[in-house]
Amino acid sequence: MKNREISLPPVPAVLLAIISVQCGAAIAKTLFPTIGAAGTASMRIGISALILLLAYRPNLKAITLQQWKIVIPYGLSLGAMNLIFYIAIEKIPIGLAVTLEFVGPLLLAIAGSKRLVDYCWVMLAAIGILLIAPWTNDRLDPIGIICALLAGAFWSAYIVLGGKISKIMNDGYAVSTGMLFAALLVLPFGFLESGLDNLTPKLFGMGVALALLSSAIPFTLEMKALGKLPPRTFSILMSLEPAAASICAFIFLHENLSFHEILAVVCVVVASAGATLTAKK
Repeated sequence: MKNREISLPPVPAVLLAIISVQCGAAIAKTLFPTIGAAGTASMRIGISALILLLAYRPNLKAITLQQWKIVIPYGLSLGAMNLIFYIAIEKIPIGLAVTLEFVGPLLLAIAGSKRLVDYCWVMLAAIGILLIAPWTNDRLDPIGIICALLAGAFWSAYIVLGGKISKIMNDGYAVSTGMLFAALLVLPFGFLESGLDNLTPKLFGMGVALALLSSAIPFTLEMKALGKLPPRTFSILMSLEPAAASICAFIFLHENLSFHEILAVVCVVVASAGATLTAKK
């Protein structure tokens, strides 16, 4: 009898990847009181880098100057995105942080467009941001909001650089090498914050789980799904991330959102999905 590989259909695979990432974010936030946001980001990026380097074993000596010029900023943008996002979710609810972060890729997707429909999606996303603004809710930290938006800017840079490096370098080598530079950027902040001084075997085990949930598992699921799904369908599914983040944060961290905040999440999700649906091929 032939062995059959058990694999998820592409749509459930993407949805599971989204849930995995947001569960990872919830786990990360529980570590903040002990090792801090920078310490948690350092542990996640450091362990992820180690796993990827052992898995792909990139030959650093064989990397060309052209590849170095892209893979280094690619890795630095990845590290900055994760560090700043963790600082954001330390100060504001995860669902709102992901919603604000999503604005970066949304603006990137419709950059340069002169079509009225794209301006409509931008306006809808802007309404979502205004609904989250500190003047609607005193419990929201302005620094957290700024960090979430800044993380979105680095996410956009990561997308652009990732597209460039994928054309001139093997995917596995690019990701593992990029993650190495992400770790080199983030680790010093973890030590400066002194959060890593409190590291215990239990916390390290949670760090491994965090690295798997936030990197290894979703990366594998998404890669499998991308081979079977049209890019547009994949992008629409990824637009559900802010909603998934809000639900996971509510279940695991009991983070409740106000009506205005829930409406903001809906605005950004609809704007992101709508921009994908109406985008030119």
